[in-house]
Amino acid sequence: ALGSAMAPIGMGLKATIFCILAWASLAAGDRVYIHPFHLLFYTKNSCAQLENPSVETPPEPTFAPVPIQAKTSPVDEESLRDQLVLAVDKLGIEDRLRAKQVAMIANFLGFRMYKMLNEAGGTTSWEILSPPALFGTLVSFYLGSSDPTASQLQALLGVPGKEGDCTSRLDGKKVLSALQAIQGLLVAQGRTSSQAQVLLSTVVGLFTAPGLHLKQSFVQGLAPFAPAIFPRSLDLSTDLCLATEKINRFMQAVTGWKMNSPLAGVSTDSSLLFNTYVHFQGKMKGFSLVPGPQEFWVNNSTSVSTPMLSGTGTFQHWSDPQHNFSMTRVPLGESTALLLIQPHCTSDLDRVEVLVFHHNLLTWMKNLSPRAIRLTLPQLELRGSYNLQDLLTQAKLPTLLGADANLGKISDTNPRVGEVLNSVLLELKAVKGEQPTESAQQSGSLEVLDVTLNSPFLFAIYERHSGALHFLGRVDNPQSVA
Repeated sequence: ALGSAMAPIGMGLKATIFCILAWASLAAGDRVYIHPFHLLFYTKNSCAQLENPSVETPPEPTFAPVPIQAKTSPVDEESLRDQLVLAVDKLGIEDRLRAKQVAMIANFLGFRMYKMLNEAGGTTSWEILSPPALFGTLVSFYLGSSDPTASQLQALLGVPGKEGDCTSRLDGKKVLSALQAIQGLLVAQGRTSSQAQVLLSTVVGLFTAPGLHLKQSFVQGLAPFAPAIFPRSLDLSTDLCLATEKINRFMQAVTGWKMNSPLAGVSTDSSLLFNTYVHFQGKMKGFSLVPGPQEFWVNNSTSVSTPMLSGTGTFQHWSDPQHNFSMTRVPLGESTALLLIQPHCTSDLDRVEVLVFHHNLLTWMKNLSPRAIRLTLPQLELRGSYNLQDLLTQAKLPTLLGADANLGKISDTNPRVGEVLNSVLLELKAVKGEQPTESAQQSGSLEVLDVTLNSPFLFAIYERHSGALHFLGRVDNPQSVA
């Protein structure tokens, strides 16, 4: 019933779409049925213009990316943040509803891909996944594709469409604008940079073989998702180790982030690498560094010394004796929170991870209630990266972005896609001299509970207004660098 585009998609994805539609039908109740994703589709007027253009369309302008060694100004992260805040100020009611829809389906996709990364085991290097970045990368390819690739990508994203019906097709520009709103709602909580507790930057590197020309409309269309885009050309046909070194050196120069990743599984006839880089920094008010390094137990017999943060306040907390884990919510602003999930026994981490992240984390959050807590956790600087092509292989879609993919809206000739990298750098820092946001609720009569995360745990970053889970991850060893 979901159309021919669903034929190559596995049963797991069909179940995901069924869950989304079931959720939407419950929300609709007895009202007149409206497709839950109608805000993301082309309108009838847009479809009429696409199918019957009034004038003959001239060839799309293209450009040749400059060589990777060309001089480039570094990214100004505060300026990127200000752009997101400005975009939030302009959001209307429909824009906010669209952001909630995109956040919901990005969360579902994130849970599914997180599970696949776990199943990949040692074949990938990661500690953290960003569902919006993953979703945005796939939508970027959707923006540059035509059928049958476009229909297959829409199905993978979890949005069913009807074959031949333009008004049931995703409007990629609307979706990327919704992702911009989701990012903006995360950071637009302090009106000035000095007040902000959260910083979020998304950068895309488009690395092409010499001679490939990119379409201007495609690159410009990515701006809402990634305002900092760097199209660069380099030789991918011979020495991949040298290409890796050049890309890593270039990205560190323009961002300042140390995220080194090899080109894994890239064939020498590849003509396009699509790399998404995300930097998140959260400031924890009322927390300070514990004097001297503290022990973090990697397992029952091995520990490492690591800097730890500590703070006392009233935090949302819940301990589940039935499933043997606890959850603590730490505010990172008015609507953004860090969720910390700790198994009562270290050996239960994998089981708790399946229980919480492979189902619906948001359901468990409803059990949280205020509690006076002295919270201690590692000071985090986590890096993770994975090749989306590997995940597509696990999803039984190894050819979706392969040699036969129809990606003619990206460049003047159909590109041969190599690596599609998603990399994340996440930092948590203490802000001295200020109490945690929820400390005003603290009651001196309550006994203070000690919660110390000195063994492997899970975490998530959640934004309430959009409902988006911006990051999912686990900390096995805070001293390891992916």
